[in-house]
Amino acid sequence: MAKGFLANLKGVDAFGKTTDDVKVKTRTGAFLTLLSAAIILSFTLMEFMDYRRVYTDTSLIVDKSRGEKLSLRMNITFPRVPCYLLNVDVMDISGETQTDVSHSMRKTRLDSYGKQIRGTTVTGLQNDIDKHNEPKPADYCGSCYGGKEPESGCCNTCEEVRTAYVQKGWSFSNPDVIEQCKNEGWLDKLKEQANEGCHIVGRIRVNKVTGNVHLSPGKSFQSSQRDIYELVPYVREDGNRHDYSHTIHELSFESDDDYNYRKAKVTNAMRKRLGLTQPLDNFERTTNKAKYMFQYFLKVVSTHFRTLDDQTLRSHQYSVTHFERDISEGALGDTPQGVHLQHGIYGVPGVFFNFEISPILVVHTDTRQSFAHFITSTCAIIGGVLTVAQLFDSVLFATTRALKKKA
Repeated sequence: MAKGFLANLKGVDAFGKTTDDVKVKTRTGAFLTLLSAAIILSFTLMEFMDYRRVYTDTSLIVDKSRGEKLSLRMNITFPRVPCYLLNVDVMDISGETQTDVSHSMRKTRLDSYGKQIRGTTVTGLQNDIDKHNEPKPADYCGSCYGGKEPESGCCNTCEEVRTAYVQKGWSFSNPDVIEQCKNEGWLDKLKEQANEGCHIVGRIRVNKVTGNVHLSPGKSFQSSQRDIYELVPYVREDGNRHDYSHTIHELSFESDDDYNYRKAKVTNAMRKRLGLTQPLDNFERTTNKAKYMFQYFLKVVSTHFRTLDDQTLRSHQYSVTHFERDISEGALGDTPQGVHLQHGIYGVPGVFFNFEISPILVVHTDTRQSFAHFITSTCAIIGGVLTVAQLFDSVLFATTRALKKKA
């Protein structure tokens, strides 16, 4: 009975067989067979490469992060500005102001050839022109020379006298008559560094709101709700003016919980494909004018990369527009030593980074074709090519037989 059942199954065989006696082999059929094999192999290889290729899908969503802090990483070289003329200030629309940021910045003095001067790296609140040569007596109380006195009523350092002058609205243009400055050798240190450059590197924590970071000469103070810049002597020892030519080696944004791809095994090809390069990296601008302002307007966008191994790479990309202008008229005037001015009236020489945070979050997701799709496509290629080849062979064979009979 089992044999009879199996015998009945032959009726549903969709792949009918022919005996070797009725098979006809032709040279045309052999050629079509080889051609079909070549086409199947080529198409299958292309499908396999497509299966192995990684595609990136991009989506835009609203950035719902609140109260985050961003870190601005910078690495910039100024070949013709000494370190004492470089002060980093941060302002944003929330009203927060950071003046003379130094605790997270490292300044290294460079000689006239751009090489590092050994033992001159300064970090934190330390600065070569602000060190005191001799300790003051405990009861020492220095004069402020008519400037606005601090709460203690004493100006014991040259820096405190400078601050008092600025708060009063005066120009600190003659430090050689100030006792504190003479004792500290303030002018001698300025002359010593006059022909040097500076390499500044570090990171600044900023609020995730619109703001700006600027590297400008002198120190900034707040007086009567105004931002005042006191510009220190701006002339080189050889009589030439300093200028703010610079090279930006790195400028990037990252949040506190960003995935540190610098420590991950990310290849250069992957970094390029994900767009992890920043537009201002290795960017250089030059000028021969002392009274010159460089401005960079940055549009910062939070970006997430989701890799195939389920890792989320958090980053912040930005686009940038560069603008520069000569501020010779009214910026520094003809004052040989230094002036004070209200920020925003004429402008200040230096480098300014104005950043705006986008409310959009860009998500890039890596995807790859599934194995099932690859198998299905491969079967479709094999079946399709063989079917077309068989139809073509049948037409040729039938045509050839008809022509032979007619002949």
